[in-house]
Amino acid sequence: MVERAVRTPRARKPRAGLRITDLMLARARQKPAVASAPFAPPQHPPGVLPKGERGIAQDEAFTEAFTWANAAITSAYAEGQAWLGYAELSLLAQRAEYRVISEEIASEMTREWIELKSIGDDDKTDKIKALEDAIDRLKVRKIFHKACEHDGFYGRGHIYIEACDRDDHNELKTPIGDGHEALSQIKINKGTIKALRNIEPQWVYPTGYDSTDPLSPNWYRPENWFVMGKEVHRSRLLTIVGREVPDLLKPAYSFGGLSMTQMVKPYVDNWLRTRQSVADIIHAFSVFVLTTNVGAGTLQPGGEDLFRRIDLFNLCRDNRGLMVLNAEEKEEFQNVAAPLGTLDQLQAQSQEHMAAVSRIPIVKLLGIQPAGLNASSEGELKAFYDWIAAFQEALFRDPLTTVIDFIQLSEFGEIDPEITFEFKPLYQMEADTEAEIAAKEAQTDEIYFNIGAVSDIEIRKRLANDPASPYQGLDLDETPPPPPPEMPGAEQPGAPGAPPGNTVDKPTLYQGRLEAA
Repeated sequence: MVERAVRTPRARKPRAGLRITDLMLARARQKPAVASAPFAPPQHPPGVLPKGERGIAQDEAFTEAFTWANAAITSAYAEGQAWLGYAELSLLAQRAEYRVISEEIASEMTREWIELKSIGDDDKTDKIKALEDAIDRLKVRKIFHKACEHDGFYGRGHIYIEACDRDDHNELKTPIGDGHEALSQIKINKGTIKALRNIEPQWVYPTGYDSTDPLSPNWYRPENWFVMGKEVHRSRLLTIVGREVPDLLKPAYSFGGLSMTQMVKPYVDNWLRTRQSVADIIHAFSVFVLTTNVGAGTLQPGGEDLFRRIDLFNLCRDNRGLMVLNAEEKEEFQNVAAPLGTLDQLQAQSQEHMAAVSRIPIVKLLGIQPAGLNASSEGELKAFYDWIAAFQEALFRDPLTTVIDFIQLSEFGEIDPEITFEFKPLYQMEADTEAEIAAKEAQTDEIYFNIGAVSDIEIRKRLANDPASPYQGLDLDETPPPPPPEMPGAEQPGAPGAPPGNTVDKPTLYQGRLEAA
């Protein structure tokens, strides 16, 4: 009998696990380096700054301030805290998420526009009409709309007032005042204002500002601007900045402000990432897993059999198809699917964040009505219009006053101090609401008349001067005919069934005229 030697199985060496060192942890904690610095000097296209002129980077007055500010930053740069530059901002202006926000704000700022009015007692109807025609001819509304867009895209906008030959370099350097100054009376005569033009900020470079004396009126405020090599005084090139940055950052932002594009960029990036992630999940939310023998018998040279089996399954895969497995090899098949129930909410919340930072209601920005019982956007719209009204005063009041004053000098040779303007309200009431308010006002007038607080002439004067009244401009010199003594369905004073207090001794709205008749 032959005895077979029994082989003792060798003890397997334990596999070496993944060793995590302190160096690996330290590298994992490191944040990605940020190439841009928030206090770096701005970059403009070639030709904007004339040859031989020193730019912001060579200004010794605050080069040390740049160095100090960059060295004082100890934390990582957060998103949206470094100027993107005009090249990047111009590129982002093509994307709908950025463009719609700035266009919506500019449209609301100029949608109802302004109303010229006289604050004196003299009739200025003809003069106001001539001024309105000049404002329309110079396209002031369109110019301010575009300047507001540039402020949203780039952080500042410019309106050039063409009051001289644009090739007269010496004249372009000189100021023309703000309209009310004596200098403006000398510089601007009839027919002087030829046109108004928008200039994008990348073609404009600041120069002639004070960076040494914070008490100076020109402290971090450019006196002149280089426009493709031409030096232009700031009174000829009105600057609109809606969101100013601190003084330390003004040189880095080329003396512009914070653009709406830069403000919403982190939220737009989150939205784009979420949108793409949701699309990827929907595209491949279901994963089919086939557990089979991938040993030597299946993986022949090249693995043709395994890949043929996979390709056949993918070609025949269908919700009504049948998957056949090999029982001898104990194959298993399962379907792993990601839940899609809350993807719409995640995507909607990411999209709504863009509306939050821009202060634009969702129904305005995205065209989405709030859902649910008694859901309404009226409150959000009123708050939005209140903010737009405040932004109009802050952004448009001063430059628009200057433009209108210059137009008056160019049209009439003088400025009428009694002509002013106000921004029209954006919120418009429904017709039913306006009718209810008019009815309550009429009842109030009747009550005040009956107690002797006002006369019928004063009531007519209120109607004639009320812009919302259909009787605006009513001729107060003409007295309306008195009503008939007995109006159909009206109760006579003191008659049985008359309302309490309606006695003969108490005057009614028409009693004086009836007695006179």
